[in-house]
Amino acid sequence: MFLGRITHQKGPYFFIEVARRVLEKRSDVQFVLVGAGDLTREMIEHVANLRIGKNVHFTGFLDVDQVREIYQLADVYVMPSVSEPFGLSALEALSHNVPAIITKQSGVAEILKHTLISDFWDTEDIAAKVLALLEYPALRQTSLANEQKELRAATWGRTAEKLIEIYKNIIKRFKE
Repeated sequence: MFLGRITHQKGPYFFIEVARRVLEKRSDVQFVLVGAGDLTREMIEHVANLRIGKNVHFTGFLDVDQVREIYQLADVYVMPSVSEPFGLSALEALSHNVPAIITKQSGVAEILKHTLISDFWDTEDIAAKVLALLEYPALRQTSLANEQKELRAATWGRTAEKLIEIYKNIIKRFKE
């Protein structure tokens, strides 16, 4: 599953390339792109050119309840962002018990140290990780457990505490 704007920044092209690679190994996997954006038509045409349309589905924009429902159907969440200041959708996936694969180019990679991480352009590596999560239930459960542990630790309160500590150290230096 991919959830986000269908724009260059979010990496939908790389998601489709991951789908192509996975489908070369397993033709029973379905891929869903949730969202809309300026590249939607181009991505639909790319899927058609690759002849993988029966396995790749575009939902367009979904409301909150529909997103919750689609997470119930997802086995893996892929965030192939080219440039992502943070990446709340990865945290959202984890909160719905869906293991995530994220890119090194996302801010959330600084928080989720135990999730599966790859470069956005390395579609072979991302595809291998998707296949591993689908084929090895123990890996899926371990990955999800570690990710959710990190999710619980990533609170605004803890972030505020860290910022306060940084400010205290800066003030302390100026007083010395």
